[in-house]
Amino acid sequence: MGKPSFEAYFTEILLCKNELNNTLNNLSHWMKDEHVDKNLVTQLDSAFIRKDPYGVVLIIAPWNYPIHLFLVPLIGAIAAGNCVVVKPSEIAKNTERLVAEVLTCYLDSDCFAVVTAGVQETTRLLENKFDYIFFTGSPSVGRIVMTAAAKHLTPVTLELGGKNPCYGSDTCDVQNVARRVAWGRFFKAGQTCIAPDYILCSVEMQDKLMPALREAITEYFGPNPQESPDFARIVGDKQFRRVRALLCSGRVAIGGQTDEKERYIAPTVLADVQPCDPAMQEEIFGPILPIVVVADMDEAIDFINARPRPLAVYAFSCDSKVVNQVLEKTSSGSFCSNDTLMQVTLTSLPFGGIGNSGLGKYHGKFTFDTFSQHRGCLHRNMGLEALNSLRYPPYNQQKLGLMTATFEIKRRGMCTLL
Repeated sequence: MGKPSFEAYFTEILLCKNELNNTLNNLSHWMKDEHVDKNLVTQLDSAFIRKDPYGVVLIIAPWNYPIHLFLVPLIGAIAAGNCVVVKPSEIAKNTERLVAEVLTCYLDSDCFAVVTAGVQETTRLLENKFDYIFFTGSPSVGRIVMTAAAKHLTPVTLELGGKNPCYGSDTCDVQNVARRVAWGRFFKAGQTCIAPDYILCSVEMQDKLMPALREAITEYFGPNPQESPDFARIVGDKQFRRVRALLCSGRVAIGGQTDEKERYIAPTVLADVQPCDPAMQEEIFGPILPIVVVADMDEAIDFINARPRPLAVYAFSCDSKVVNQVLEKTSSGSFCSNDTLMQVTLTSLPFGGIGNSGLGKYHGKFTFDTFSQHRGCLHRNMGLEALNSLRYPPYNQQKLGLMTATFEIKRRGMCTLL
């Protein structure tokens, strides 16, 4: 992918170390039994939630962040006490080989295994019964994984993708919007599942954004991004051709240059893109940023809500009311205002999709909880049998009244009509 070392260290090493250290710092607390409230009958008993491992977990990782997206769920799966089968992406061949060769040097091979396989072998792998499946990839493959899991009633987490909208209101700092959106969109040549996929803004804001975006792209990658050591390449020939075909949408306002031999697509901004254009029909997953013109915030919200719920929604505005309106009136896996990608750096926030963009969540404690079976437990006293006689036959109204008084949960602040 020609990934810059800065981006590789930040995403594949630093964020993974953060997840690991956060887990080590907190695991003793996370795994403790969680004691819960009791009713009057069980006051002398012990009621708690025990965090049990599921058993054998399958983690299927993608190619775009081939270390991060297998290691972060693996950390949580190990922390929760599971055995794991890891299936790295065959598209990122070098990383696949590295994981297969190195992981067994550090983890017990009786408990942790790496499977290197293509599509056919992975399909056969999914025929086996696992106790949990964690998949990161496209919605189309996610459906295949979920169908295979359903045959064994295996629970799943699906981290998928989608088209993440980015609304830019007329009341925002244009230069800052351009810099932050350009960074998020062109980071690793746009091959990030939570990258802003397109901008929604007024025609006036589009006119203001163009020179600001051009300036930001030049600042980041120089006058010729193809020569920049800080701009990545598309992962493969098939992916390159798919992304290149999207350049016919709207009008190329910035960039548009391609080099198939290098799998290079320049940082590109498309203006006046229509909802029916090819770039708006699928997740772009490349360095192309379409701008779709809307009249106002309400139209932008309607545009977002008319489409499958995305992995992330971004909103830029100096007016907090505008930001809150977008937050309250849309639905997505995550939300970030006045920046892009940064929500994923916090282990304290859950990461995951909703609807077409995924199922389930992870990061930090959420990963531990995802790979833990929360088992409801009640330890009762063997004695005090007289207290149990109220629930035994033969039944009568007196017993029912006493049972109601001892088991009933009453609503707080209930008012009585006189």
